[in-house]
Order: sequence, then structure tokens, then C-alpha cells
Amino acid sequence: MRKLTYVIACSIDGFIGDPSGDGTSMIRFVDEEFLAFLKAEHPETLPTHPRRALGIDDLPNKRFDTLIQGRRSYDLALREGITSPYAHLREYVVSSTLAKSPDPNVEIIADDLVGKVRELKAEENEFGIYLCGGSKVAGELLDEIDEIIVKTYPMVYGSGMPMFGSGVMISDFTLESVRAFGNGVLVRTYSRKR
Repeated sequence: MRKLTYVIACSIDGFIGDPSGDGTSMIRFVDEEFLAFLKAEHPETLPTHPRRALGIDDLPNKRFDTLIQGRRSYDLALREGITSPYAHLREYVVSSTLAKSPDPNVEIIADDLVGKVRELKAEENEFGIYLCGGSKVAGELLDEIDEIIVKTYPMVYGSGMPMFGSGVMISDFTLESVRAFGNGVLVRTYSRKR
């Protein structure tokens, strides 16, 4: 069974973005040390365009070959004219309003999100599934999430988009590791208690 891993960036107070969902202010904390960690440990979680700019587009995937993201996360790329932000992965976008995919590499999940994720998890494959965001999608998939990797940036939003959408049931996870960086970023990995 493949793992569904929610890899998410958030503020100290648990927000993945401001009230509009914009989390670009966190990018300023991606310094040389932290970028080296991402390239070594999670290269496939970097979008394709930055991978190319960094000269690491040829790095093999280490953990994931499939990506699931919400429509609002996908819209960030679309606004920049990028229709396949993670071209190095199989891409799925959860949307009830996007009638047709703007890119052959991107498949739209319009309904039965949990069923589709269970189908993907049941595939015979050594790689896991990367849940990139958003809040609502993560909330809908909470029972399917096997691992959470939280990149906590040393900033406070005060209000904004939470890591999980509202109406979430309580779920327990076990802390597996914590890594601290000189810029104040913490990366915590949790696995689901089953």
C-alpha cells in the first residue's frame, strides 16, 4: 500500500497562507542550508520550474511519483501561465469547477476524492503520493493521510488558511523526527497512529 504524505509549509501559528491562501511570504526563508536539505531529501516536492532554474531537474524522485493538490494551489501556477507545475510527477488537481484540464499531464478529480486516493494508494508502486495542499483537500483526506511533513517557518500570520479545513475529526499522529535549521525553520515528520 502506497503512503499519502501531506508535505506542507506553515507559519508558527499553523497557517499555510494568509486569509486569501497566499503563502509566498514564506519563500524568503529558503536559504542555502534549507534548499540543500530540500534538494537532498525531498527534490520532487520542488516545482518543475524552480528545479530547472536550480539545475536539479534531472534529480531522480526519492519518495513520490504522484501529486495531489487543490484548485487554489493549482491556480497559483496557472496565474503564472504554468499548466503543469510538477511535470516530473503524475499530477491530479481536485476541482469541481475546472471542467477540463489545461494540460495533458494534469488530471482533474471532480468527485469521489477519497475513492480516487484509495485507488492510487492501492497501486503496486514503490513511490508514495505527495499531497501538496490545500487546506480543504487535506481536511477531506485526513483519514487517508499516513504521514505529515510540516515545514514551520518562523513567522506569524495571525489569521489565514489553516493546515486542515474546518470540520476535521481528531486524529493522532506520532512524531518521528525534527530537524532545525539556522534560519529558524523546523521540519517535523509525523506518522499516523494506527
